[in-house]
Amino acid sequence: MKDSSRVKGLFLVIFGTFLWGVSGVVAQYLFERENFTPEWLVVVRMIISGTIILVFSLLKGDKNVIEIWSKKENIIKILIFALFGMLGVQYTYFAAILHGNAATATILQYLSPVIITIYLAFSSKKLPSLKQISCIFMAILGTFLIITKGNLSTLAISKEAIFFGVLSAFACAIYTLQPSKLLKNYGSLCIVGWGMFIGGIAFSFFYPPFNCIGNWSFKSVLAIAFVVLFGTLIAFYCYLESLKYIEPYEASVFTCIEPLSASILSIIFLNVSFSLIQLVGILCIIITISILSFSKKNDNSVDIEKC
Repeated sequence: MKDSSRVKGLFLVIFGTFLWGVSGVVAQYLFERENFTPEWLVVVRMIISGTIILVFSLLKGDKNVIEIWSKKENIIKILIFALFGMLGVQYTYFAAILHGNAATATILQYLSPVIITIYLAFSSKKLPSLKQISCIFMAILGTFLIITKGNLSTLAISKEAIFFGVLSAFACAIYTLQPSKLLKNYGSLCIVGWGMFIGGIAFSFFYPPFNCIGNWSFKSVLAIAFVVLFGTLIAFYCYLESLKYIEPYEASVFTCIEPLSASILSIIFLNVSFSLIQLVGILCIIITISILSFSKKNDNSVDIEKC
């Protein structure tokens, strides 16, 4: 019985992280082939997903959805999370896809564990372990190989893609670290639901969801529905549900499936090409993710949670 529960947990986390990877590729399709903008997709994705999560939580009888607003200090914390964490990571990730591709955007975003490791080392005034230092250098090497193909005189991807990709990693670090107390006290569904809803509403003042530029067709509607439902709601649910059956550090190890699936699907369906040097760089970062995730079991040095 215990083995079957573990298999269920592994299936859920693998399926969820795979959907996140596919979602990035589908978003690239919407930007490149159907001319939708990342701003519009972010607003629609966040408002719809946030609304569904909050309604689902209320129907389950989760009183935290309302009670979180009873304390003044929570209001500031949830607003910071919504605007700088949730909205920040959603927009910068999609912007990186627009200016580059889903694979490189996802890979660059997954530099966040390295940023978190460095931050925790400074905040705790404790030097990183030799393993962590090795991972940091491996991640830097991987990033260098991806964006330059090993040639210092050229860039393999645009400056905008690099800028938003790295910014996405910092936003993901904020997303992971900032709401830790809120998550502990009120639960992930409540915090993520409000974060998405508030961030989407705030962004809609600048990019109203009804002012949509794009090619509407059956394919594009399916793609948008996939990003919102499968790439957000179902993926998030699967990841959280998996934590009932496997340890958090085990679940985080499988987050490396997202950049891997995004890279493979980008090559197959969107004709994205990578040189051998870039593939080595991708491998360096995936190995870094795995090592830092495994290290959680022993030292809790890094907390990787999907953005």
